[in-house]
Parts: sequence; structure tokens; C-alpha cells
Amino acid sequence: MKRHATWALACCAALLGACASTPSTTATPSVRADEVGEYRAGSGLLKGYLAAGEAPDSLALVPAPPAADSPAYAADVATARRLAALVPGPRGAQARKDAQLRFPDAASTFSCALGVRVSEADTPHLNMLPRRTLTDAGLATYKAKNHYNRTRPFVALKHPTCTPDEEAKLSKDGSYPSGHASLGWAWALSLAEVAPERANEILQRGRAFGQSRSVCGVHWQSDIQAGWLVGAATVARLHSNADYRAQLAAARNEVAKARQAGTVPNAADCSAEAAALAETSQLAP
Repeated sequence: MKRHATWALACCAALLGACASTPSTTATPSVRADEVGEYRAGSGLLKGYLAAGEAPDSLALVPAPPAADSPAYAADVATARRLAALVPGPRGAQARKDAQLRFPDAASTFSCALGVRVSEADTPHLNMLPRRTLTDAGLATYKAKNHYNRTRPFVALKHPTCTPDEEAKLSKDGSYPSGHASLGWAWALSLAEVAPERANEILQRGRAFGQSRSVCGVHWQSDIQAGWLVGAATVARLHSNADYRAQLAAARNEVAKARQAGTVPNAADCSAEAAALAETSQLAP
């Protein structure tokens, strides 16, 4: 099963990467939050690239979540119990970091995978790209999420989470598909086009970012897999958007300049991240 899932995700990445040949626009997308505007006033969440009605239909896209008496649900439960053991250690600490989607902190999520330090000051387009795709890919999950209203694993299994302060809110929010997994995979696919020479590292980080939600006990493994599908569909849709394509091109130029300037992330931080993420591969399917 793992080989089939990995193969499918790799194929998605390859197909979406081919879209990079789409002719670029001459438009210059904004790097200023006040010009882009908020999706909802006071939320800190910027407007995405897609207009209302343009996002993928997640309810039509993903299958129903596993039934409670199915082998797939039993596999979800077994995975949740294995990963719960990681919460007190370094992998749990990394999962807590991955749970935070507020910028500027979230800008550094893929810095180690990229080999470039990401910030609003040094790489403004590279910083804006995930800020806006976060909205598109995250919100794209809600048609299915609201329809199925699946109970989250920490509620069903009474496990601790990485983010206890969010448990009251998350217990009322549907689990399937995972919004974090969707937006994290959208980030990974986009950044793999920005820096194709680091595509393996970036896609591995995108997978681990989604897996962090299972470590935290707030998503089942099948939630994560469905989220990856919605994220890939969102990026496919984004390639028809001129601002997105232009921001990709501008971010690609910034990465090249940052490499020349030696604007790299802290090596010790990247070593610690790699060690923490390696723990998941030993337990997750």
C-alpha cells in the first residue's frame, strides 16, 4: 500500500511539474500583504490566487472516509496508536512547529529542504507564494470536511495532542480530509517547481509536514492521504492563474540569487529537523 501511495504522489508531482512549461505572464504579483488583502478581516489569512468557485470540489474528488468496521479504519487506528508514542519527543516537537501556520514563522517550513533561508525581506516572492497557496489549498478541503464531519483521532482514542490549546476548536471541526496536509503538499509541489534541483528534499518535507498531523493525533492517516490529493488538485488548478505563475517565476529567480549570496538556513537547525523527521519513517505506513 505504501509503495502504491508513494508512486501515485510521485506521478502527481511529475505531472504538475510538466505544467511549469506554461507560458509565463508579464504581470508582477504583489509581495505586500496589504495589497493582497485578507481572506477575512482580522484573520491574518491572505486571499488566495483563486476566485470563489475556482477551487477543486473536494467532495467530488475524494472517496468517503473509511467506515468504522473496515480494514482501512483499523489501519488508521493502528497508525494513530504508533505515532502517539512520538508526541513527547523530537518528532512531536517538530509536529508542533508544523501545526503553526502564522507568518512569518511558517515561512521557514521548507527552508532546509530548499537550502535557502526564506523571509519576507530576503525572498519576498518565495515568502508570498506559500502564504497565498495556504488559503487556496486549505479552504479547498472544506466541502468534503463539512460533509463528512469525521471525528478526529484524539477524540475517538482519547490520545494527547501536540497542541492542547487547539483541542476544543478541533474537536468541533471535521477531520477528513486534512487541510494541513493539503496546503503542505501544495507548498511542496509549488516549491519543487521553484527549485527542481531540490525536488526530492522538498517533496519529502511536504510528505512529512502532512504526517505531522497524524503525529499530533488530530488527523487519521486516511485524512492525510485525502489531503494530499486535494492539494495536488489545487496546484493543478493554480497553474491556470497568471499571478500564481508569475509568482513562481519570481520566486525561482529569488532562489537563484539567494544561492549566489549564500543566504542559507542554519545548519544545526536543519540537522535537528532531519533527525526528528526520520523518526516518522520508522513508524508510519
